[in-house]
Amino acid sequence: MTADAHAPLPRLEPHGTATRLIVDEAPFLIRGGELGNSAAHRAYLEGRWAKLERLGLNAIVAPAYWELVEPQEGRFDWTSVDELIEDAAAHGMRVVLLWFGSWKNSMSCYAPAWVKTDMSRFPRTRDAHGRAQEILSPFSEENRDADARAFAALMAHLREHDPRRTVVMVQVENEIGMIPEARDHSTAADAAFAGPVPTELIAYLQGHRQRLQPSLRARWEAAGERTEGTWTDVFGAGPATDELFMAWAFARYVEAVAAAGRAELALPMYTNAALIRPGYEPGQYPSAGPLPHLADIWRAGAPSLDFLAPDIYFPEFAEWAARYVDSGNPLFVPEALRSVEASVNALYAFGAHGAIGFSVFGVESIEDRAAELLAGSYDVLRQLAPLIAEHAGQGTMAGLLPPTEHPRAPHRVRLGGLVLNATYERTIAPSLADGVINEAGDRPADLTRLPAGAIVIRTGNDEFVVAGTGVTLTFETDAADAESVGILRCEEGGFDEQGAWRTRRPLNGDETHQGRHLRLVPGVFTIQRISLYRYR
Repeated sequence: MTADAHAPLPRLEPHGTATRLIVDEAPFLIRGGELGNSAAHRAYLEGRWAKLERLGLNAIVAPAYWELVEPQEGRFDWTSVDELIEDAAAHGMRVVLLWFGSWKNSMSCYAPAWVKTDMSRFPRTRDAHGRAQEILSPFSEENRDADARAFAALMAHLREHDPRRTVVMVQVENEIGMIPEARDHSTAADAAFAGPVPTELIAYLQGHRQRLQPSLRARWEAAGERTEGTWTDVFGAGPATDELFMAWAFARYVEAVAAAGRAELALPMYTNAALIRPGYEPGQYPSAGPLPHLADIWRAGAPSLDFLAPDIYFPEFAEWAARYVDSGNPLFVPEALRSVEASVNALYAFGAHGAIGFSVFGVESIEDRAAELLAGSYDVLRQLAPLIAEHAGQGTMAGLLPPTEHPRAPHRVRLGGLVLNATYERTIAPSLADGVINEAGDRPADLTRLPAGAIVIRTGNDEFVVAGTGVTLTFETDAADAESVGILRCEEGGFDEQGAWRTRRPLNGDETHQGRHLRLVPGVFTIQRISLYRYR
């Protein structure tokens, strides 16, 4: 590549019901790790890149800090950004860049000192008692425009100084939300709350009425489906309306920032959400962020964003992933708990939803079994990447996770005219002695609780590639003709760099329970290819 040549811009494109990230004109599945908030510095990362490589990452998710890139208003220092991009590229990784601008986990801790210390020009939100909070108010044009100018400068810098397009996506702000109260009570906010609901939002509600998120539609209908009036007129009174009001304000602010950046460089852009603990009310969590029940507000208010993303730290991974996809988003998980479960959650995200990518948080700190399992999962995903890209959104893939903590019956999933009955193993089984289970003490050899999950790809008529850990599958037809399904051939192996299957060993006998099941043993990640047949 010559000095003045630039690689094609990364982009998102639909593929069936899914969305793919295209990098260098080819699908790119993000096997990511988000760095800790204070880790994206050359000196700190110098001895840690080898670990990130061993984990199998092909992308790091890392911040650009407003306070560092614009330490004085209008004077920019790109050292931290350039070093991050250079070092990632040197280790064969792409970057998802996080803009830590006005808000990070609700607070405005990454705003520059010249913003923080000039509260008359850059006002804060205020609580119901009038006390200023460590949150820049989204009702201030000065706040918004200063952030937008800085973000536009960042994107302009990337346009000129990242010719290889190491940066493939950009997150605008981080986990926006109001806490510990549901809305801003500053003078400007109170005036906006008492004023009319913006006509743009009303038009969106009318135009998308049949597809609105149920809670939003129910609240609007309960208030009489009014097409004008104040926020309480249109949505009723209470914390839920306060949250809708703030969601619109945050979304409009983010739209101005994102649009300013997109005008300089049109990389894919999104913003992320901190999720809600069960039973929490607006103000008890970072409310008004891009949450599933507020997706319509954000979609109407911030059309320059390509999608909304969940940071999933709760155990209900499948439930939260589905809520984001069902609300009209492609799935990208920029932050996930760096536990042993991350390894199978990654497989599920790609298998169930054709995800753009998956990333654990604080990846430089992952250790021990969680690190080993994530590396195993990412190695499987690396091998399967071409198949996943091909089958995403085509109805030919499934993700498997235990549907409950202790499922009593097989987990039934339909795929390709068959029912897959999945059972899950969470501990290491006893060893075999001369082909017979050693039942000494009738206990597993290792009581350590392990993850269990898999990705299943239908590659042909009654042919599947199955990868994961701790899952056993049996197969049956979903027709009423009582036809039985048997295993014609089962192989353990992997895919080489050219995408060709390489058999490590054929499986039969004990390994397939004498031709009755496919089993991915717990504690390690393996890939199997299976062909089935029908008989009566």
